[in-house]
Amino acid sequence: MARRVHISVRMGFEKRTVSLRLSDIQPLKHISEEVKRSSKYSQISASIAEIGLVEPPVVARSREEFGKFLLLDGHLRLEVLRDRGVGEVDCLISTDDEAFTYNKRVNRIAIIQEHKMILKAVENGVSEERIAKSLNVDVASIRRRRKLLDGICSEAAELLKEKHIALNTFSELRKLGAIRQIEAAELMVAMNNFSNSYVRSLVAATPKAQLAPGYQPRAPKGLSDEQVALMERESASLAREFKVAEQTYGTDHLDLVLANGYVSKLLRNGRVVGYLAKNYQELLFEFQKITEAEATAA
Repeated sequence: MARRVHISVRMGFEKRTVSLRLSDIQPLKHISEEVKRSSKYSQISASIAEIGLVEPPVVARSREEFGKFLLLDGHLRLEVLRDRGVGEVDCLISTDDEAFTYNKRVNRIAIIQEHKMILKAVENGVSEERIAKSLNVDVASIRRRRKLLDGICSEAAELLKEKHIALNTFSELRKLGAIRQIEAAELMVAMNNFSNSYVRSLVAATPKAQLAPGYQPRAPKGLSDEQVALMERESASLAREFKVAEQTYGTDHLDLVLANGYVSKLLRNGRVVGYLAKNYQELLFEFQKITEAEATAA
């Protein structure tokens, strides 16, 4: 007869938000005047002034002092509220008081997610002007974000939906045909490189047949047609080789870890080291370099 196993799942937060006095909340880091002059601080301040606090700060109950709380996430929001003379704020109570552990799991909003939120807000009747004011940006920036995925195929957008990418990067992707957009997105994810300069290099190395209809690339200065064609072929070859390497990377890495562990175990055996030193000094030297390199990387 099968045995039932009861698994207890510990909740990460208390069930309800709690209204706390700001004086009872202890920040874990100081917000300098330089930070207060930053665009990020201004954006949060403008958002709170326009639509209020959207995301409650996260706190944990103090173990040293009853009725006091440690601020785990939301230092800028709390500082803005202090500056505005607010006395209380609704907070999420975390059951884990490790700020590092909590912050490590915080997912900051990606640009495609922001795009979808803006579309949803506009659908619900919020004007572009009000959205711009709440985010402390101009209306033109909101319009660019609304049109973020215009000309981007759905498969490429899906690959990049949780990535933090510069707004201008999508302008470069629009220069590519749909199939090439997917290839470029796959390469960006595989290389973990979402910079505008990297995407520009992918566009520059794309054959004309794979560019978006109507896009006419400028001829690179100082390069002949033959050199451009060679760069395109080398880029395509590199992309193929990278995909092949990516497919076997997991297995290769596991094999390397196991082999390194075995070599490390051998080198802890005095008789083995003595034998190698006497008969295979070069091999012993290489084994030692492998284990030292692994130890340094760890």
